[in-house]
Amino acid sequence: MTIQMIIDGGADLPQTMIEEHNLKVVPLNIHFGEEQYKTGETIDLATFYTKLKEAEELPTSSSPSPYDFYEKYKQVDPHTPILVLALTQGLSSTYDSAVMGKDMLLEEEPGRKIAVLNTKTASCGIALLVHEAAQKIEENLPFEEVVQHMEKKIEQTTTLFILKTLENVIKGGRLDKVKGTIAKTLNIKLLMKATEDEGSIDVTEKVRGDKKSLRRFVEQIGEYAHHFEDKVIAMSHSNDEERGRSVLESIKDKYRFKDSIFTETGPLISTYAGEGGLVIAFFKD
Repeated sequence: MTIQMIIDGGADLPQTMIEEHNLKVVPLNIHFGEEQYKTGETIDLATFYTKLKEAEELPTSSSPSPYDFYEKYKQVDPHTPILVLALTQGLSSTYDSAVMGKDMLLEEEPGRKIAVLNTKTASCGIALLVHEAAQKIEENLPFEEVVQHMEKKIEQTTTLFILKTLENVIKGGRLDKVKGTIAKTLNIKLLMKATEDEGSIDVTEKVRGDKKSLRRFVEQIGEYAHHFEDKVIAMSHSNDEERGRSVLESIKDKYRFKDSIFTETGPLISTYAGEGGLVIAFFKD
């Protein structure tokens, strides 16, 4: 059975993966003052980073409308079930829009099969879930079993973040300027994690120095997972491919993951992470 997967602009995947799995993407809205763009459609990453450097204030983002999702659903053959892997509800109302779009569709076409899942993750965390779902779809599992399996895998997903710079979290008002100045003076790096209940992002540790913080970032993986030979690690980097690849190699040297996914963070995560920020996602035991 063919199942159509739909993701949104809060997911970061390599373009090859989007094409391989024939994914449909509902973009997020990015606002630079009065200017509005749709991620992946009316602004590319290179332009985004240029505008981000030039902007005095950080851009804001807004979720797609229910109608945006409804329109994307309507593009799918009525006989094809739809699986939506939505950006965590802890960061955005995107999931709610996806559900409302689903309700709009079912009013018109009550026979449609559609499941909208709150992934409780973002960025490469959704890439990891897409990879998992694609495997189950290839095994020709019934739609309901794929959905049940993915609900379990969402609960097993661990998403960790590290920031190289605090510029954007200070600029965005997520860290007040006094604390931010002290942290910058002391070369403090933030380690963060997506919470398991809501999928919001909490600071878990503050580590002094770049090398020490990266070492701790890698160490944390072993505190959540074991038996890596049957697991996949996903990583996204914020406009620093060299740093990302270097850290990913360190991870693969320490833990024998079966496979890896490597990509770049999109505008949503890049806005708050700042250059050099990294995200990793894997399934815990």
